[in-house]
Amino acid sequence: MRKVADSREFPSETKCTLALSGEPEEVVRATSDLAVSVHGHADDQESREQIRAGLQDEATELA
Repeated sequence: MRKVADSREFPSETKCTLALSGEPEEVVRATSDLAVSVHGHADDQESREQIRAGLQDEATELA
């Protein structure tokens, strides 16, 4: 199942509204890259675990 990391769910001084979705490890990697490059956070195991814990299932709409 695809997962979503929604920046609005994480504390941020920049009030980031970006949401990333995909396979869980892709989302963790991309969200970590965003956290480092835009928000100045460290890229370490603890931050990746926090990201992983905050992933949500992607809502799917059937047409």
